[in-house]
Amino acid sequence: MVAAGIGTVGFVGVGVMGEPMALNLLKAGTPLLVWNRSASPRVDTLTAAGAVVAPDADTVFAQCDVVILMLANKDAIDATLGRGTPAFAARVSGRTVVHMGTTAPGFSAGLAADILAAGGAYVEAPVSGSRVPAEAGELVAMLAGEPTSVALVRPVVEPMCRELVDCGPVPNALLTKIAVNICLITTITGLAETMHFAAQHGLDLDKVTHVLATGQMSSPIMRVKLPKWLASDFTAQAAIGDVWMNTRLITGAAREASVAVPLLDVCEALFAETDALGHTGLDMAAVIKSIEARTATLQS
Repeated sequence: MVAAGIGTVGFVGVGVMGEPMALNLLKAGTPLLVWNRSASPRVDTLTAAGAVVAPDADTVFAQCDVVILMLANKDAIDATLGRGTPAFAARVSGRTVVHMGTTAPGFSAGLAADILAAGGAYVEAPVSGSRVPAEAGELVAMLAGEPTSVALVRPVVEPMCRELVDCGPVPNALLTKIAVNICLITTITGLAETMHFAAQHGLDLDKVTHVLATGQMSSPIMRVKLPKWLASDFTAQAAIGDVWMNTRLITGAAREASVAVPLLDVCEALFAETDALGHTGLDMAAVIKSIEARTATLQS
């Protein structure tokens, strides 16, 4: 369903997550003007599906009242918006900026204030889910911002999502997202340790995964990740480097609030070690590599 009265929507950032999200908007009939900060074959995929490609960020903001940002980090967002330069106000004034990536909540709160001061509107809309639910249009989006802005954005992002959850004011959507990510990251790390422990004891991994997938611990994310360990297929759905960044966002927010996150402290160390081993671009399931490395040290 096309959001009424919105016109062409801008979509900036067509990476691992952005590409399938933008494709679902196109499938729903949303006119899209897309731009990526670097050359990518994913842009060609979107063009073939009906998107128009902008030559630069200025064109996106000049032609679109609503601009979705699905960017990797705060530096990419600031560069795209021209934050701290005269271009910033020209781009965001009269526009609704929708931040769908994951950044520190404090960064988002500051960005919201700057956009509002420049005459724009701002909505946080981070999503829970990796590439598989993104492809299926089954992400869960958390929305935060002024109620009128959230109401405007809701039908725009709906084709990408199974659920939309209103979280109140900025930065509550991102706080909710990183709280949920504690469960995700610790779960996947625990599963990686389970598979490693089982392999080291010579167990039949097919039977181990069958018990996991058919018992009360079974979950959609488990059913997606277990085959990866069985096949040693670490094609990225959520990459090690991105998840490591998310662990740092969580532990950073926890330190600011004097909140203990002992499990995340361990996960942050393991993802840092996996990254240092050269596995930045592999799927988060590859965190098993750092666990294997620790075992190798113990056994040497």
